[in-house]
Amino acid sequence: MLQTPIADAAQICLRVRGLTVAYAEEPALQGISLDIPRHQVTAFIGPSGCGKTTLLRSFNRMNELIEDARTEGVIELEGCNIFQAGVDPAQLRRQVGMVFQRPNPFPKSIYDNVAYGLRIQSSSSRAANLDQEVESALRRAALWDEVADRLDAPALTLSGGQQQRLVIARAIAVKPAVLLLDEPASALDPISTLKIEQLIHQLKSNYTIIIVTHNMQQAARVSDFTAFLNAGRLVEYGPAEAVFTNPKERQTEDYITGRRG
Repeated sequence: MLQTPIADAAQICLRVRGLTVAYAEEPALQGISLDIPRHQVTAFIGPSGCGKTTLLRSFNRMNELIEDARTEGVIELEGCNIFQAGVDPAQLRRQVGMVFQRPNPFPKSIYDNVAYGLRIQSSSSRAANLDQEVESALRRAALWDEVADRLDAPALTLSGGQQQRLVIARAIAVKPAVLLLDEPASALDPISTLKIEQLIHQLKSNYTIIIVTHNMQQAARVSDFTAFLNAGRLVEYGPAEAVFTNPKERQTEDYITGRRG
């Protein structure tokens, strides 16, 4: 059973044990076990089809939206099994926010994009502070200075990089514990990519971040821990520096050095 070397159990945000996911009886993940540290960036790397995104989507139960998907095993978020009876997937997804590969702002104003989730779960006190909450989320997403004077403008008028930071602002506005990033910069230019990476560094002090990326350099730059998956199995997992500079497994070394895709 391969797990991360986190000595202090109190530092674990997500605990995965024996996770197996199949689509129409075809296995996508097989017996994954690992611990995700709190307020760190954990990157999932590996060749296409290895199970990275399936693992990422398991943390907020989005695989259940796929017909014929079957999941076995345990994922604990702060000690609570997310698959146990009584756990509301919608509520879980507020705790575990997700940002996808391509920016997907709603066809609404910049302001209304960020306020959307806040309005759904708002109490009277939060509703009264909506402007403040929206501004706070945009500031944390490093976007406020660029949009403060045009909050009523359509979100789709923003550049691709700005749209992705807006989507991040929308996700963090409801104050999740975990932020899932699925190739968040793959559709962006180098300058926008750099801004997203800088933002990830800033956000990890308040959120546990898990990122899927095909970009080895990006994974090395942004992650504190790195997991290498291949053919639905966890091959190696540990501190990013060790995985990238001194991998324990030959499969990992071959993939990182480009000898095997």
